Amino acid sequence: MSLPLTPKTTRDLLAQLGHEPKRFLGQNFLVVGNIVRKSLELGGVTAGDTVVEIGPGLGTLTNALLDAGAEVWAIERDYGLHKHLAATLAEANPRLHLMEGDGVEHPLAGLPADRTRSFKIVANLPYAIATPWLDGVLSGPLPDRMVLMLQQEAAQRYVAQPGSKTFGAISITLQAAYAVAPGHKVDGSCFYPQPDIESYLLHLTRLPDPFVFPAAVKAVIRACFQQRRKQIGGLLRNKLPDGGAAWLAELATAGLGPHTRPEQIPVALWRRLRV
Repeated sequence: MSLPLTPKTTRDLLAQLGHEPKRFLGQNFLVVGNIVRKSLELGGVTAGDTVVEIGPGLGTLTNALLDAGAEVWAIERDYGLHKHLAATLAEANPRLHLMEGDGVEHPLAGLPADRTRSFKIVANLPYAIATPWLDGVLSGPLPDRMVLMLQQEAAQRYVAQPGSKTFGAISITLQAAYAVAPGHKVDGSCFYPQPDIESYLLHLTRLPDPFVFPAAVKAVIRACFQQRRKQIGGLLRNKLPDGGAAWLAELATAGLGPHTRPEQIPVALWRRLRV
């Protein structure tokens, strides 16, 4: 199936479908073949791979994944685009498992439990859902690798280091499970319609000892970063049964006291927090 890879052919197909890109869904369609190929290259996608895709849109990336021999689980929220994909790509290829729904509610696009032992995620994410969707993915089961098209500002938050103003709860949960591999900056001209922000192809590889935070611990971490200018001793006083005494003792062995702010605490120490 021939798919649009220029602004004109994308506009023509959207007009044929009677579809106006929806800003609230973050519909910016990829129109440059080199970026599609780069996504597959970073993901190391080969025949037989199990791949999850969020927001396939017109199916440009989906088609490339299928051409590479992958079996794809994809979820599309937009009814019209889902209908188009179902009648074209899904009808023609039994290796595409297409679901209509919200990626935040179904972060793995309906991937069966028996296929989660080894899988990848390659996606041009709707930017508005990137953080809540990623939070869901990081609850496990974890993919071997992720290649995610993101707003550059979001990518910077995810890979931020302790001590920086952008280091936060999502930085911690992500970096506890994944290493950041070299990615790729993507110009706005690679999309139709062209977004007002810069984009980045984020490349993540699972650590040998990935850590998944329990929901209760994640809730405490998020609460701490909602008051990031306060000191950790005061923040934990009413959030943990012992007022945080046990964990604060661990921080002390690393030279950090109760006066430390959340953003100054490294990921390795957050991994040792218990609720």
